[in-house]
Amino acid sequence: MKIIDIAIKDMLRSLRSAMGVVFMFAIPLGVTGLFYVMFGNIANSEGFELPRTTLVVANLDQGAPRLQAGSGKTPGGFNARTLSELVVDVLRSEDLAGLLEVRLVDSAAQARAAVDSQLAQAAIIIPQGFSSQFADLNGTSQIEFYQDPTLTIGPGIVKSVLNQFMDSLSAVKIAVDIALDAAEDQNPALVGLVVQEYLDTSNTQTDDLSEALLDVRSPQQEPAAEVEQNPILNIIGPIMGGMMIFYAFYTGTATAESILREEEERTLPRLFTTPTPQAAILGGKFLAVFLTVVVQMAVLIVAGRLIFGIRWGALEAVVLMALGVVLAASGFGVFVNSFLKDTKQGGVVFGGILTVTGMLGMISIFAMSSPAAARLGDTVSLLVPQGWAVRGLMMAMNGEPLSNVLVNSLVLLAWSAVFFIIGVWRFKHRYA
Repeated sequence: MKIIDIAIKDMLRSLRSAMGVVFMFAIPLGVTGLFYVMFGNIANSEGFELPRTTLVVANLDQGAPRLQAGSGKTPGGFNARTLSELVVDVLRSEDLAGLLEVRLVDSAAQARAAVDSQLAQAAIIIPQGFSSQFADLNGTSQIEFYQDPTLTIGPGIVKSVLNQFMDSLSAVKIAVDIALDAAEDQNPALVGLVVQEYLDTSNTQTDDLSEALLDVRSPQQEPAAEVEQNPILNIIGPIMGGMMIFYAFYTGTATAESILREEEERTLPRLFTTPTPQAAILGGKFLAVFLTVVVQMAVLIVAGRLIFGIRWGALEAVVLMALGVVLAASGFGVFVNSFLKDTKQGGVVFGGILTVTGMLGMISIFAMSSPAAARLGDTVSLLVPQGWAVRGLMMAMNGEPLSNVLVNSLVLLAWSAVFFIIGVWRFKHRYA
């Protein structure tokens, strides 16, 4: 058919253009590659290891009453320890051995001096009477945390572990307070019973109380399906997708410009004098725009997956998203060129309209690091078709329901229909 012949001829002409190939493939892949290299190829790394944090502990809580947790259901129960000794045992547990190197000192001054001299990253000072204050329902138990102000990760780990442990102990004390408030007999003996009941219902009948009060997990313990992909891909994916959409609209407009170029070269008027209907000639030109953008999108999607490991999402969602982008970019190209008198105006259009609309559409990608700005960008970007294209891409990549991607693609289809109808109508009247 004449339409297909014309479409293939124009598509091959676009693909043979060195400048066209650069804008279609080289720039999107090149920009993504630059970001990939800038972040040190983290996407190919298997992980990283945190250095062990040196922690000094000064336990000044001497002569405190010892905990007697356990019941007749478990012979022997737990080893009798003070609350302060329990804190130290938690920090020195095997689960935290890979993160913390705990050293004991005799005084608060020695603990602070170790941090000041950078022999340790953080220090914990357990004051005298710590356990007794916890046992007192009206008392307040506090631990002094001392850290090197120039460090964040190591001290942050210690603080997180300590907060989790103390929160667990606070839950026990709250349970005791509630039980005693509700009891008619304000018998202090109820404290032990309530604590024991709390431990029993919390599945803490083990030989190590620290395991009951501290939940330590490593990435290897999580199910494989729940392990997130390398964080760098969360940056590279949207960047590559944004470049792909930006230059898809560029390709659609540049390919449709061939109509104006052939008009200037006088090949189009001569083609109109042949037996080939005008509708077939223009139809072939429009089909060439569509096929060229299809090739571009397919190559970039496959290249992004193979080269950078980008996960675009489920196949059906990616197909819907890509189809919406192709139709919108093709229609946009026909629409824009229908308002141009000649190719000389094309430079202004490419440098102005395409750049402005493309940047507006990518606002949400540029503002990823700021949730508030990203929400505003999501709204502003929907004023242009590129914004809807980016939105559909992010839906597919985030694994949203197919129905959401479909609705977004239908909106792109509506944009495309409006562009095609106006563009075709103007070209028909132009060459009538």
